[in-house]
Amino acid sequence: MDITCFDDLLQAARQQPEPQRLLFVFATSAVPDDATPAQKASHMRGQGGELTPLLCVDKTPDQLTDFAALADESRTTGQADWQVVFVAAMADQSAYLPDNKDVDLAFQRMTQMIKYGSVSSLLAFDRAGDPLVFGAA
Repeated sequence: MDITCFDDLLQAARQQPEPQRLLFVFATSAVPDDATPAQKASHMRGQGGELTPLLCVDKTPDQLTDFAALADESRTTGQADWQVVFVAAMADQSAYLPDNKDVDLAFQRMTQMIKYGSVSSLLAFDRAGDPLVFGAA
């Protein structure tokens, strides 16, 4: 199934044979203080910049109705100034493990991937819920 929007993601997760847990990492984009005027102008047009993870949230597909609900919930965290949310999925073992360390490890891997710009294996959506594709710098 091609995932072209957030609803496709939810549908695909709900159709999996094992229950799924969706992992969301909300990130902000900025340019360093020593950025050139061209880099700053590019960033103002929505290109370039450095991504910094702000907030990690895990949900089951049944805990989400749509992207708007996820975005609304993000505003209640105090970390509402994000530009992109990265998403990964994993089999939900929470029914079997009271303290699922796999989720914590997955978040650690995701945040490292974001910091190093290795996000090709993650889904990404902008603040409007539109999918993003990251190209080479």
